[in-house]
Amino acid sequence: MAAGPQAQQELERLRLELGERESEIALLLDTARLIGSELDLDRVFEAIAARARVLIKAETVLVPLLTADHRAYTYRAGAGGNADEIVGQTLPIEVGLCGWVLRHQRPWWLGALDELNAEERNLWEHEAGAVLLVPLVGRHSFLGGLAGINKQGGGNFTRRDLNLLQLFAAQAAIAIENAMAMEKVEQARREAENHQLELHRLNKRLNAANRQLEQMSLFDPLTGLPNRSLFRDRVQHEIEASKATAAPLAILLIDLDKFQDVNNDYGQETGDALLKAIAAQLSGLLKPGSTLSRVSGDEFAVLLCAADTDEALALAQAMNAQLAAGISVRKERIAVSASIGIAAYPVHGSNLSTLMKNADLAMSGTKRDRAGVHVFDPARDAATEGRYALIQHLREALDREEFTLFYQPKLDLASGRITGCEALARWLHPQRGMVPPDMFISALEQTGLILPFTRWAIDTALRQRQAWRKRGWNLDMAVNVPPGVLMNPEFMAFLDAHETLDGVTLEITENVFLGDLERLAAVVASIRARYVSLSIDDFGTGYSSLQRLRQTAVSEIKIDRSFVKDMLDNKDDAVIVHSTIELAHNLGLRVIGEGVENEATLARLSSLGCDSVQGYHICRPLPPPVLEEFLGRSAWPPRLIATTRAQA
Repeated sequence: MAAGPQAQQELERLRLELGERESEIALLLDTARLIGSELDLDRVFEAIAARARVLIKAETVLVPLLTADHRAYTYRAGAGGNADEIVGQTLPIEVGLCGWVLRHQRPWWLGALDELNAEERNLWEHEAGAVLLVPLVGRHSFLGGLAGINKQGGGNFTRRDLNLLQLFAAQAAIAIENAMAMEKVEQARREAENHQLELHRLNKRLNAANRQLEQMSLFDPLTGLPNRSLFRDRVQHEIEASKATAAPLAILLIDLDKFQDVNNDYGQETGDALLKAIAAQLSGLLKPGSTLSRVSGDEFAVLLCAADTDEALALAQAMNAQLAAGISVRKERIAVSASIGIAAYPVHGSNLSTLMKNADLAMSGTKRDRAGVHVFDPARDAATEGRYALIQHLREALDREEFTLFYQPKLDLASGRITGCEALARWLHPQRGMVPPDMFISALEQTGLILPFTRWAIDTALRQRQAWRKRGWNLDMAVNVPPGVLMNPEFMAFLDAHETLDGVTLEITENVFLGDLERLAAVVASIRARYVSLSIDDFGTGYSSLQRLRQTAVSEIKIDRSFVKDMLDNKDDAVIVHSTIELAHNLGLRVIGEGVENEATLARLSSLGCDSVQGYHICRPLPPPVLEEFLGRSAWPPRLIATTRAQA
């Protein structure tokens, strides 16, 4: 029975649609073959532009690529109408829809209008349907984008066009990266007099890099000792060996008491030198086959093979005696005390997890008893929370909102008013009580929870700032951001999710300068573009320099309290503070003096032209209700919204 006209039309429509799909699949497969065969960069770009134009039926397709500094983009290739006139042009990344896609690393099509604010929607609405743009994201870097302009035959690009172009872009990015890589190899080959020697050199570099990566992943960069990962691996290996030989082994966890005081009194460089000297001294006390590890900033661990608790106890006492006798560092002799916890296999644990946990509990028992050395005692230590157990509670603490923020005011010396606060995290643990910030911040960084914690801190500080604004107080808010968070792309996305960040300052430490300075400058510039200020915290104790300050658009520096607190009695500290203020002002930066603990220091900083101060003389960190009470009666009133300009 013959099909009716309507059925025939439907059948023909399906044939046409099937043909289109087969054509699209064939084009994508052909592009995949290109990835494996074509390595000439110019031909790759030409082919990508031409194939993309056919795929989405565009009048013109352009390939904008980011420049090396990510501040502009260049049209590297094109196909279709007017493409020859556009290819080769370079535009700032702030310009055009291409710039929008490259800045946000998001696709653009007609549906993107719904995601824009009113200002951007009015700016781009007339071009929305006629332009289709998707990012080109390679395996190793963000390359640029693919742009389709004007649908052949009129009309708008559709969601299907978007999906096809995104799929195509994923393949095209691989082809581009392969061709770029090959271009570099060819250039190296042309410049090399002997190709085999060049390959040999590269191979040696690769092996050296692998050795360096292995060293970095398994050993502490400061002391050269095995790190936590390698230590745990060796303990596990010795446990397995002991199961066969029945030989005992012991673990010692060594926590240096109040080591931060050494950094505060002598400086970070002396503290690092002392850690290296301690590592050397303790290593000299070990018998062959044992392992000394640096497992965190001021914590070491020892694996003592074929040893029982008596031998471990004797070693721990010898270590404490040697530390107490003092260690010579940079013409200083510094005495150090330590809390050492001991757990032995198999009496205190038959596996790695239990043994490490009980050694940690023993170390907590040492601090509890103030005994210097403590062997794990199940009857007394089982209910104690150790440091490793503390780490396990961090995620629960975030979920249960156990963290809180205290706020320390900043006094503007020109106006005599409180103009802002620094938000400082506090953790009231259900069993431990108030946990020191240095301990839980370090643990958050070790567990990878520092990013969500920082997001929480900023959101909480912003809510508090808004609450104070409702009272008429115009107080800026400063929040500490670790280097790893600052350089994390997810952090940028988090900042973009906020409508306004006006009045927010991110405080970063000088350690951030240890990384890629060019990348840091780009990140800082991107943050400043969001109207967020950046401040260098603890300035003078790390790795800043005039050149680095000039290359990064920070807005202020905070002179470390170690210089401020003794500047009245220490001529060197006074010179450092004075010089730092002059240097910062010459660079157009504001200066905050930390650690102001008396009226004389406040007056001296004011006479030197310091812009703002904070410290216990002004006010210690306080929870919001207590701080509000202080601001209500303080000699330094808070800055008010209605008179901001007059008081700024």
